[in-house]
Amino acid sequence: MSAHFNTIDVDGLKVFYREAGACTRPTVLLLHGFPSASHMFRDLIPELATHYHVVAPDLPGFGMTEQPAREEFAYTFENISKVIDRFTEVLGIETFAIYVFDYGAPVGFRLAVKNPRRVTAIVTQNGNTYLEGLSDAFAPVQAYWKEPNQANRDALRGFLSPQTTLWQYTHGVADPSLISPDGRNLDDFYLARPGNDEIQLDLLLDYKSNVALYGTIQAYLRKYRPPVLAVWGKNDPFFIPPGAEAFKRDVPSADIRFVDSGHFALETHAHEIGAVMREFLGKHVG
Repeated sequence: MSAHFNTIDVDGLKVFYREAGACTRPTVLLLHGFPSASHMFRDLIPELATHYHVVAPDLPGFGMTEQPAREEFAYTFENISKVIDRFTEVLGIETFAIYVFDYGAPVGFRLAVKNPRRVTAIVTQNGNTYLEGLSDAFAPVQAYWKEPNQANRDALRGFLSPQTTLWQYTHGVADPSLISPDGRNLDDFYLARPGNDEIQLDLLLDYKSNVALYGTIQAYLRKYRPPVLAVWGKNDPFFIPPGAEAFKRDVPSADIRFVDSGHFALETHAHEIGAVMREFLGKHVG
């Protein structure tokens, strides 16, 4: 299996992506979370590419995708989802299963709500869309939503520190020595780019739009009943297990799995998650 690393122009925005597997096979679109990029899928892609066409873009403002100035591009989840929607069209991908994680969830679910027939299946790994899935760790962010002043904005800058990145990767992991430093060091490198801190704070403020969309997403799930696999790091400090279990309320056939890991479950359980995904996708997309 060979991965290819490319950049494509999406309406004037240069989007970096990883691609592997024959394009004649069903496509799986991998959507990363904060503060990472497509490198978080470095161990999952080989698990899938022998059976599927795998595409993993870096979202605008993350990784190696272009980071336009805030004056030129409004960093909202709606705008990011529009870019990824066009990205799939420019690549000529008509239908695809989605793997959503963290920030990738509001992006991927927006794609599904907009055009349900394009999304063949949903794999959500700590990709929340239920109020009960939000932990108390969101309290400082919610305070910023209620009062978006400079003091509350500045109070969130700690979310962007290397110490917080390390904590996100290691919290809830039984043996932190299993966590490679490569992914988090890349995350910190991209976070340290000039202007990226303000972009990330803009997105933390706009995250309230994702919570406001939960009802719409749940209505989509109830109406269309897409195949859903929720595979969750059960020790995630942000998106807790009730968020995974809640999918059964709207899609009774949803497959709910838990692994003994934290937020970045692929760092310790890529092989196990890959095997579960192959089994699930084999049943539903071929």
